[in-house]
Amino acid sequence: MASIDSLVQEWLRLDKNPTTRSEIEKLYADQNIDELEKRLRNRLTFGTAGLRSSMKSGFSGMNDLTVIQASQGLCMYLLDTIPTSVNKGIVIGHDHRHNSERFAKLTAAVFLNKGFQVYYYRGLVHTPLVPFGIKKLGASCGIMITASHNPKQDNGYKVYWDNACQIIPPHDKGIARSILNYLEPWIWDAELVNHSPLCIDNVKEISDFYFEELKALSNHREDNASSKVKFVYTAMHGVGTPVAKRAFETFSLNPFISTKEQEDPDPDFSTVAFPNPEEGKGSYAMAMKTADENDARIIFANDPDADRFSVSEKQKNGEWIIFSGNQIGIILASTVLEKYKAQGKPISKLAMLASTVSSKMLERMAKVEGFYFEETLTGFKWLGNKAVDLEQQGYEVSFAYEEAIGFMIGKIVKDKDGVSALATFAELAVQLDKRGLMISEYLEELYKKYGYFITENSYFICHSPPTINKIFNKIRFGENPVKSSESDYPYQYQISYPSTLAGNKITYIRDLTIGYDTSKPDNKANLPTSKSSHMITFGLENGCTLTLRTSGTEPKIKYYLELSGEDKEKVEKELRMITKSVADELLEPEKYELDYKTE
Repeated sequence: MASIDSLVQEWLRLDKNPTTRSEIEKLYADQNIDELEKRLRNRLTFGTAGLRSSMKSGFSGMNDLTVIQASQGLCMYLLDTIPTSVNKGIVIGHDHRHNSERFAKLTAAVFLNKGFQVYYYRGLVHTPLVPFGIKKLGASCGIMITASHNPKQDNGYKVYWDNACQIIPPHDKGIARSILNYLEPWIWDAELVNHSPLCIDNVKEISDFYFEELKALSNHREDNASSKVKFVYTAMHGVGTPVAKRAFETFSLNPFISTKEQEDPDPDFSTVAFPNPEEGKGSYAMAMKTADENDARIIFANDPDADRFSVSEKQKNGEWIIFSGNQIGIILASTVLEKYKAQGKPISKLAMLASTVSSKMLERMAKVEGFYFEETLTGFKWLGNKAVDLEQQGYEVSFAYEEAIGFMIGKIVKDKDGVSALATFAELAVQLDKRGLMISEYLEELYKKYGYFITENSYFICHSPPTINKIFNKIRFGENPVKSSESDYPYQYQISYPSTLAGNKITYIRDLTIGYDTSKPDNKANLPTSKSSHMITFGLENGCTLTLRTSGTEPKIKYYLELSGEDKEKVEKELRMITKSVADELLEPEKYELDYKTE
């Protein structure tokens, strides 16, 4: 194992940024070995989410050096796997976070240095414009510098392949290996984008094409123009305001009322603890205040890079409710379904997708209505690639969603897109208003048609990976794991999952970390498995489904619960009991010193 002295010297040999160099020099001068170990011992891992970490010096952080190294590895991997990639070019965009523009410029320089055509979006863009650009230009790859809704100290490096979808295996592992082969920076130049003839800024042209395709989703522009419905919008200090405004104009919707304090890009996210609409009323507080002051009853929110979308509605009793990702998903799915039916197309050729931790209500809708449904692993990297596969089989994949407020509508991008979701939902709200219905009342109609699907999704915070491993291994192998003595036994320890939860018998178990699935004759899961993350699903005899998983981008243990039935109050009561047992019986937050979610 390399000494900390040699790691420090290697960092100082490679790093040309005076700020991050001085950070390591100071830590070394102070002999802060613990912090140096954290920053230098382990490299920031490249995975299907690309890179995401806090911005700091060291091999484990997001900084100039690690971005250049990742770009060099990706560049050489592209040259090996797509021989025409130099001429096809790559698309690069960035958000408004600290260092995002610099990281994008350094990335572009790496590819320009190897003769790539680089479509470099100057200025801030919402994330979906990168995969859209790949599709429109026939590019070989796309990179978006963003950390989405993460805290202000984080940044990220998101990669899309030539099918305009986020990368999936084996590309992630291939890129990760390639990075290790090209650690020596071959160029460090943030100004090359300003004078290279290979660098093209066509962001206006691509944006125009994007909104042309968005316009095709609108069916009721006359109604939109004459509607008196008031909408309030918050960009959550991100890049969404200009694209949201243009989306409203494209659908002939009257201008929304902007939450002034949050409408401009602000890398410090000054008015919210977490710049994520999923975090509840704390993140919505200023938008709700704006809506109350303007007598508006509907609020739309995008996350900072505008690929996610959220909705809140003021009820008749004056209370604001924030719809869950599952509720928004089923409402949008119903809208897409009605539009598809109106076109007279064969229902058997329509396909919709959802992630495995999302509500099963879309699956129920598919059975009732007759369209094809499939679920994938969590994340739009899986949903987008599955959509491509299904289209090759002759299906029209008009909708996909994940419960984490990510929605794909139509063929604009094979990724979540908060702007197309916003415009589509606004048009639906206008149509509901014509019928005298609130959004919540329309949702109730859908529940009565397809059944009440009640979900409870939340998380605990844990900054210790060994503790997370201990919790999940306790769940799968028991408090006192017993090593397997059988030579052909597929697991290191004898499995010992719980047999009950909240007094309900567990009838089904799927563990995608070790590839175990009790629904299969050989107990082997057919969904892709990953030893680098945890994901366990339990089915209870009362029909409840529970999934526990780790996050790929945040220090969280997430849980997803769903129970369905015809009696809403009974379902809600039963689900509350099971939710309590998830903490008490499985995760044990006090024992493992987990932090609870805060508003």
